[in-house]
Amino acid sequence: MFHALSWFAVLSLLALWSLAAWAFHSAAAWAASNAGVVAGGLGPVEAMRVPVWLAPWIPPELAVAFTSMLSVAAPAIETLLGWAPALAGGLSVAVWAVWAIGAVLIVLLGLVLSATIALVRRRAAVATNRSAAVETVG
Repeated sequence: MFHALSWFAVLSLLALWSLAAWAFHSAAAWAASNAGVVAGGLGPVEAMRVPVWLAPWIPPELAVAFTSMLSVAAPAIETLLGWAPALAGGLSVAVWAVWAIGAVLIVLLGLVLSATIALVRRRAAVATNRSAAVETVG
């Protein structure tokens, strides 16, 4: 019974891991495929300012520093956004590699759980046999 429960938990973890990898890949592929469109648009970095609702709550010097930092970093950010569609090809390989490493670790966790359950059962059986032998002798 404990073996079935542990493997059910392991397979559930594997299913969640696979779902998370699929969701990350989908979101990252969508973002990478649309990054070229954003880079050629209306200057996405210039559109990033301190939100209106946040401005009254922070010092004006911090808002000016944030805006100046973005204006300095704008060329680098736009270059990276332009490269994103070209880098999307390696995204699938990277996601599959990370998924495989995680899946192997989850299966190893299942094997360790199974071995632990077997070891505990053996020790419990040996202890039961010893107590029964002591009762028959005494």
